[in-house]
Parts: sequence; structure tokens; C-alpha cells
Amino acid sequence: QVQLVESGGGLVQAGGSLRLSCAFSGRDFSAYVMGWFRQFPGKEREFVAAINWFGDTTYYADSVKGRFTISRDNAKNTAYLQIDSLKTEDSALYYCAARPGIGGTPQYVRESHYSSWGQGTQVTVSL
Repeated sequence: QVQLVESGGGLVQAGGSLRLSCAFSGRDFSAYVMGWFRQFPGKEREFVAAINWFGDTTYYADSVKGRFTISRDNAKNTAYLQIDSLKTEDSALYYCAARPGIGGTPQYVRESHYSSWGQGTQVTVSL
């Protein structure tokens, strides 16, 4: 059974950066697509980014292109989300998610595309 544990969230000033981590265990990490979602208060989770099994193909929501970077280290069984030039509107609960699969462009933007989820890490951006 896949287990995902996010870390790296916190309180940061606008303009700063954060790197979120997602530790994966329970299966072969390199056989999974990894995704990041975020959830604003009172809203449903929204897709942020996804990365294929090898780490050479990524896919981003239009709203985060240019400031967010998804990556992975298969040797460490960890996926990352680098967030630069943070804005107050980036404040949300960030989740990582996993789905088995090794091919194609990871255009998996729906929650239903993923079979495993972490518990989330809170990002709060202040002025």
C-alpha cells in the first residue's frame, strides 16, 4: 500500500520560496506518476502539477506556470514542489498524490486520476 507524507510547508512572506517534499513508500516509486494539488478553504482540491515516472516530463496548471516547479528523485523516493515568488493567494493546503503508470505526458489533472494521497502540508503566505 502506498503511503505519502508531505513536508516543507509553513509561514513565509510574500516573494519568498518554499520547497515542499512528498516522501513515498510502500511500492516502487519509479512506477508512479506523482502529482500536487492544493485546496483553499471552502473549496475543492485543484490540480497544480504532475510529473512522469522518470522525471523528464511535467505538466502544470496554467495558474502556476513559471513559479512552480515539480521534480522527483527516484533514488530518494521523493517528489518535490518548488514554489517561488510566493503570493498571498498561494496560501492553501498542499497535497501530493500518486497513480501507477510509466508512460506518456502526465496530464492527470483530476483527483480521480490518483489512487493515493498524503495528508497535506499547509502553506501560508503573509504580506
